[in-house]
Amino acid sequence: MTNDTLSDFITRIRNATLIRHKIVETPATKMTITIAKIFKNEGLIENFEVIENNLNKSLLLFLKYKDKKSIISFLKRISKPGRRFYLNRQNIPKLIGSYGIGIISTSNGIITNKNARSLNIGGEILIYIY
Repeated sequence: MTNDTLSDFITRIRNATLIRHKIVETPATKMTITIAKIFKNEGLIENFEVIENNLNKSLLLFLKYKDKKSIISFLKRISKPGRRFYLNRQNIPKLIGSYGIGIISTSNGIITNKNARSLNIGGEILIYIY
């Protein structure tokens, strides 16, 4: 078990896309399940499934490919346990001409940068993905 589950989640996805795996298994937490829902809604993965055993919960992500290339080409953790990055509502970025997605932890939960901009709220930037 790792101390930083979000970095572990991102690293597993990044490694799986590099070797073209269709399915990734990660430990399931509330945060990773919410981020998987955002990935599904944004079309970055095909589907996800939560599997509960007696001892632990795991999350299966079904990755999406187009012409043998992963839909996810860039995935980076921004705010880390040693250095947190917070953005106010005026500084929420548009990634690559609104092509990329920023995932932000706000007072309204974990949402995308587009939703945060429309709700006019800021928060801790967790991930950049495109």
